[in-house]
Amino acid sequence: MIERLQDVRLQEKNRINKGGEMLVNEVKKVKVGKDIEIGGNNRFTLIAGPCVIESEELVMEVAGKIKAICDKLGIKYIFKASFDKANRSSIHSYRGPGIEEGLRILKKVKETYDVPVVTDVHEVWQCKKAAEVVDLLQIPAFLCRQTDLLIAAAETGLPVNVKKGQFLAPWDMKNVVTKMEESGNPQVMLCERGSTFGYNNMVVDMRSLLEMRKFGYPVVFDVTHAVQKPGGLGTATSGDREYVYPLMRAGLAIGVDAIFAEVHPNPEKALSDGPNMLYLSDLEEVLKVAIKIDDLVKGR
Repeated sequence: MIERLQDVRLQEKNRINKGGEMLVNEVKKVKVGKDIEIGGNNRFTLIAGPCVIESEELVMEVAGKIKAICDKLGIKYIFKASFDKANRSSIHSYRGPGIEEGLRILKKVKETYDVPVVTDVHEVWQCKKAAEVVDLLQIPAFLCRQTDLLIAAAETGLPVNVKKGQFLAPWDMKNVVTKMEESGNPQVMLCERGSTFGYNNMVVDMRSLLEMRKFGYPVVFDVTHAVQKPGGLGTATSGDREYVYPLMRAGLAIGVDAIFAEVHPNPEKALSDGPNMLYLSDLEEVLKVAIKIDDLVKGR
């Protein structure tokens, strides 16, 4: 009953706002960790870190520096890194340290820097285990239709960020929302990461951000995977880093609740997704512009 009442109030508020004061429709709030609320009309949250846990030292360096930048700029921050990248192009590619070591390192990040942490889960059994440490679970795009995985993630009670499959229309994500809701967990966020465009290429239809927002849940824009060229290097993925900043600006201008970005001190040496990752040294200046756009479209 409370959920339905909140939905009605939100719909009425957004109907009124079409007349003009707010440029972006308000959505439900999803709480992550102790004090981060994603959605509503809040400033965007940053979900950022390296693609995969390469080493404890690298993870601690990246987490500490991004946390300091976000504290300085007034941005809520969630650290991301994967303990396993199960969908690498080649069997010889680096996948990560595994779940035990990966969760140990993520726990250290969480306790050292007092930030929420998120990681991918690829199999049902991983959900409960990961939920012992992380504050947010993430469903990879390739797996967004896997009902058993969505149910297992929902049953942990944690919020879940579900990436839209490269093969799905944005309105098809309504089925994902329904699976989460009927599994008893409405704490869901939907993430745009681009759509397959021919061979070895991705494209972002900015209308997708608006379409998924119509479901009333927070929308995340993954600005680094959106510029991937899957399999573009034959045994690895390529990408166009130069388009990350323009796409981020465009997405914020349309209106999103969180920005997802993979960041590395030296992407050229990264063990996964280097061609599309951001340089850590560039992040602060990029975020200064992002704040201005987000504040403008949300009427601050």
